[in-house]
Amino acid sequence: MGERAVVNEYVKPAARRSSASRLPFDVPMLLIIASLLVIGLLMVYSTSLDASLRMGEKPTYLFSRQVLWVLLSGAFAFGLSFIDYHFYRPFILWALIGVLILLLVVLIRNDVRFNSSRALYEGSFQPSEFAKLGIILYLSFWLSSHRETMNLLKDGLLPLLFMIGLTAGMIVLQPDLSAAGTVVLLGLLLFFLAGGDLKKLTIFMIFILAAGTIVVAVSRTGQARISDYLSGLKDLTGSSYHVKRIYEAIIKGGTFGVGIGEADTKFTGLPLPHTDSIFAVIVEETGFFGALGVMILYVLLLWRGMVIAKRAPDQLGSLISFGLTSWIALEAFLNISVIVGLFPFAGNALPLISYGGSSMIASMTALGIVMNVARRSVMKETAERSQTSAIVDLRGRDWRRSVSGADRYGNPQE
Repeated sequence: MGERAVVNEYVKPAARRSSASRLPFDVPMLLIIASLLVIGLLMVYSTSLDASLRMGEKPTYLFSRQVLWVLLSGAFAFGLSFIDYHFYRPFILWALIGVLILLLVVLIRNDVRFNSSRALYEGSFQPSEFAKLGIILYLSFWLSSHRETMNLLKDGLLPLLFMIGLTAGMIVLQPDLSAAGTVVLLGLLLFFLAGGDLKKLTIFMIFILAAGTIVVAVSRTGQARISDYLSGLKDLTGSSYHVKRIYEAIIKGGTFGVGIGEADTKFTGLPLPHTDSIFAVIVEETGFFGALGVMILYVLLLWRGMVIAKRAPDQLGSLISFGLTSWIALEAFLNISVIVGLFPFAGNALPLISYGGSSMIASMTALGIVMNVARRSVMKETAERSQTSAIVDLRGRDWRRSVSGADRYGNPQE
């Protein structure tokens, strides 16, 4: 009898330690995000001096603004990590409609910068970043609540395609082909993961590829970028000026780079070194291994998002976590692929690293919501573990009803 009581005393503290060891947030994800933000601030500091001076401001003007964006978006993400993601359900459609209205305002104002009209407030706010965030959240909620009808044409497929097509179409008109393609691709992926019919998905992909080909064919921006890309594949000297300077930065970087702050292409003509082309400066200053480290961080971010999606308490949490982390990883993949010459120039930022308030706030908002999914998963696991421990504890205390123990020889005791 005494031996059984001693055993119970040692089991219960161990169970408590196991429960307490699980922190209410995903530590690996937090470390990955922090690493990318630190790298981003370091590279924005290295690349923004010339741009700040060209604006007639102090050398650290853009860097100071980026620090402010990081702090604000970090605080916002921290707050979102404590808000149950189910809370957004009544508001998500209205939020998406609000973003679509902002996209319409962009088209009406037509403030052309770098051959496209994407921003408001003198180029400081890009609604397309929030459109991508909004459509992912909307589709996650919609698909999780329409599992019975999502494969039906009238009640499922047509409304789904309408929202994806409307959002992507308004982005195409800016024109921002890469952002529109991102919206469509993530929409199809979420549809498939939610249990969409594979045959219908294949038909939609063929239709979308055909529509995308037509859009690129009639778009002057798309034609120019495809033409420059094909010319560059045949002969690097036939690439656009932007791509040539990117290649120059990569070649100078070599294996180990020229050192942080020592790159010169950012001062001698590399377009947008603190935004779209920041990865080229990373390669030049840190070399192959530094660039590889950044790419590994994005792979780890995607991996951690998949882990959170797998552990999510419900399908909604899984879709949100998968959709949002895949979006950020896809943006990074597109940016890096453009820099190394795998894709035509797209003009998208490198998430969490490039300068820009819109991209930073949208990305950190997404990650804050993903962290809440992780938090809810831990809370659910802890509650289930506590319930199990409570049952074991009651059996240990109620010795009259407890399961018979055994002596040192394994013989049952009464």
